[in-house]
Amino acid sequence: MLDTQLRNIPFSPPDITDAEIEEVIKAMKSGWITTGPRTKELENRIAEYVGVNKAVCLNSATAAMELTLRILGVGPGDEVITSAYTYTASASVIEHVGAKIVLVDTAPDSFEMDYSKLAEAITEKTKAIIPVDIAGKMCDYDTIFEIVESKKQLFKPNNELQWLFNRVIVMTDAAHAFGAERKGMKCGQVADFTCFSFHAVKNFTTAEGGAVVWCNDRGLDDEWLYKQFMLYSLHGQSKDALAKTQKGSWEYDIVYPAYKCNMTDIMASIGLVQLERYEGLLERRREIIGMYDRALRPLGIQSLEHYGDDFTSSGHLYLIRILEISEEKRNEIIIKMAELGISCNVHYKPLPLFTAYKNLGFDIRDYSNAYNQYVNEITLPLHTLLSNADVEYICSSLKTIYSEIYNNIK
Repeated sequence: MLDTQLRNIPFSPPDITDAEIEEVIKAMKSGWITTGPRTKELENRIAEYVGVNKAVCLNSATAAMELTLRILGVGPGDEVITSAYTYTASASVIEHVGAKIVLVDTAPDSFEMDYSKLAEAITEKTKAIIPVDIAGKMCDYDTIFEIVESKKQLFKPNNELQWLFNRVIVMTDAAHAFGAERKGMKCGQVADFTCFSFHAVKNFTTAEGGAVVWCNDRGLDDEWLYKQFMLYSLHGQSKDALAKTQKGSWEYDIVYPAYKCNMTDIMASIGLVQLERYEGLLERRREIIGMYDRALRPLGIQSLEHYGDDFTSSGHLYLIRILEISEEKRNEIIIKMAELGISCNVHYKPLPLFTAYKNLGFDIRDYSNAYNQYVNEITLPLHTLLSNADVEYICSSLKTIYSEIYNNIK
């Protein structure tokens, strides 16, 4: 029976408590509101949480990906591969550095890249692959690294850092996947570089923000690499504002004309509290996903598998597919849910459907699997401010709407 009391259920509001607010106030009263001690503390605590030596906090995952490509020396004449089924940031950063975007279709009935097509896409110009840990579930990195190793003879390093890897570099867009695990390894411990988002809609937020980490066992000089991120994110300035506050330490150099992508202490103060709460937030997401699965899977509605014997998602998005419906019917369901006070979304519209990527020469007809994923996909609200009653209302509403549309299809 559909609950007749109309609710207002937003899609993904931030879960902010008085503790975060109090920490922001402390930061503002401290007199240090830009990059400073709280940002450095958050970097240390993220590195500890992920299980790596270093983390760099920046103002977005997009900045983290772009700066990583720049530090790796990826640019004009190079190719970088990513999924056609992702948000634009995964690909736009490739364009920003002047490299060629190479999009790979998903596998049939999958949100992940088709790994056989990934292997075919690697050429002598390929410098990096950007897998996407969509919805918080880590990709099949065993297969990705097997492919990278099998194509090692094609790799043409252009600088010392690329020589260190001497193969295509795997830089993950893990915007959704902070806290995910696969085969006993945390997201951030598997790919060569991993970039997280802490945007307002993410599980763990700093309002705007992101971070990049890298593996401990790749032979990288952690201190040198960390310094490169500091230089690239702060105009190429040899000292940050915190270092310049030391007595008589005003003078600095501009090593090269770089960028402005730093995280502030106000943002970091939110993150410090969020990290203390994070395990509880992840567990609540798992409970909600379980409720959705039990209610919707018996109807034949497909959903992404978030948990298995050897993997645990961060539970960022609840993606469903209703296989019988068209794109038009999918949009009708979203409108009907909105009329009942439930905000839904779609993840994702494949990149070749957008004007920017059409103008770059991409054609959706070359990405049929990604298109088939998209036309009947709906993303339901999944956040830690949902009550059990909210989840039940969402499920009962969807069941009623689905039944009406399904009967019309029949």
